[in-house]
Amino acid sequence: MRKIPTLFLRDFTSRPAFVTREVTPGCEWVIAGEGEATRKYDGTCFMLDASGAWWGRREVKEGKTPPPGFTALARDEETGKTVGWHPAEESSFAKIHAEAVAASGVLRPATYELLGPKINGNPEGYETHLLIPHGWAALSIREEFRGAPRTFDGLRTWLAARPYEGIVWHHPDGRMAKLKRRDFPEQ
Repeated sequence: MRKIPTLFLRDFTSRPAFVTREVTPGCEWVIAGEGEATRKYDGTCFMLDASGAWWGRREVKEGKTPPPGFTALARDEETGKTVGWHPAEESSFAKIHAEAVAASGVLRPATYELLGPKINGNPEGYETHLLIPHGWAALSIREEFRGAPRTFDGLRTWLAARPYEGIVWHHPDGRMAKLKRRDFPEQ
């Protein structure tokens, strides 16, 4: 899984680096109404590969040594970070991840968001640790996201009125774009 581009370009001269009104090149399809909007969960990413191995998503800061077993996927030119995968058992979330896998039963090769009480302050409010496949959302949430606006001002207002971390759009050809509520400056 490569880093998902943010729908709008960021202004890296501001801290934090909020989004601008300019669409990130390659994400125009979202504004054109293509793709399905789904809920972005606030957890940490893991992947189950076709061989049955689990991997944790990891970002390595510029100038830092990657951990053993790290597989680089892409480098973010703006931040200098390298995004990639490292063995799940080497993750700082290894114990929690194993707990969630055991509780989940049979899982298919895919990427998942690890959520629960010891992940990112548990903004989702889960009582136990669990893995949710990326792109999944309950039917009621799917309906809500189907009506999400696709303009800068519309998205700012829509996201500010909801408790979700953000939106991820999924194009039928595999492209994705994301936008977080906190990407916008305070109004």
